[in-house]
Amino acid sequence: MKDVPIEVSARHVHLSESDFKKLFGERARLDKLADLSQPGEFACKETVTLVGKRGEIKNVRVLGPFREKTQVEVSKSDARRLGIDPPVRLSGDLDESEGITILGEKGRVQLKEGVIVAKRHLHISQEEAVDLKLVNSEKVSVETFGKRALVFHEVVVRVAPNYRLAFHIDTDEANAAGVKTGDIGNLITHH
Repeated sequence: MKDVPIEVSARHVHLSESDFKKLFGERARLDKLADLSQPGEFACKETVTLVGKRGEIKNVRVLGPFREKTQVEVSKSDARRLGIDPPVRLSGDLDESEGITILGEKGRVQLKEGVIVAKRHLHISQEEAVDLKLVNSEKVSVETFGKRALVFHEVVVRVAPNYRLAFHIDTDEANAAGVKTGDIGNLITHH
């Protein structure tokens, strides 16, 4: 058993540079608001509006740096509000995912695919993964504590040299467990 910090990921958008320019103008640049826990990742001052088949959500945060493909991450509750049905996937797995319209200050982008509900996952450095005998894509469980304590199964291990240990869940999952960013869970490996 190992303590692991919990981080709750609210709805957000990762943009390609070309889509960013369509939304905010040719001369626009990502304007960093704050660094995120994973090195090199940051929240931007820019926000967009997501428009689905039945509704919209305003003030959705843009995260940097730019990605090769635009990706929108929402919770299942957000998806219902928008009238869409995105698959539960790991970041970057966008083939045959859900589409959406993104509105920015200067324009719009119509995505045919790119909307997912992020699969719960554990960021971990290579060094820590070796210490804990974990490998990339392995599945573990994380136990949470408190009045709504529960165990999250099917947590995908994501190993990279610069990752910092963190268990990522979305707002629906956090609300179900009664946890918030900064709380601590217990890593359960299945060896």
